Amino acid sequence: MTFKTIAAAALFLACLSTASMAVGVSITNRDDKDHKLTIMEGEAKADHVLKPSQVLEGICEKGCVIRLNDSENDEYELEGSEVVSIEEGYLYYDGPEAPNEGQGGETGKGGQKQ
Repeated sequence: MTFKTIAAAALFLACLSTASMAVGVSITNRDDKDHKLTIMEGEAKADHVLKPSQVLEGICEKGCVIRLNDSENDEYELEGSEVVSIEEGYLYYDGPEAPNEGQGGETGKGGQKQ
């Protein structure tokens, strides 16, 4: 193999690994009750009901606003690569893109409110 072939293969593998990291938001319902999520991406809007322990993955790849249980007071702005969970009716950042700033919300719980 030539150096150019090896370099091209390495670049290709690097691109593949980078592309696979942008998988969108993952949301886990850790409560013992169902929660309704409204996901707003630009003009698009979709509703999902998450049952206890259910996981919704691969959403909001370019960022979105998530509303919990139809409450305008429970809106969270996500950038597209967060891992979050619903606990006690609030959205919490689990990683790996958790913000370092204060957690939004009136009571200091939950994610970054819009």
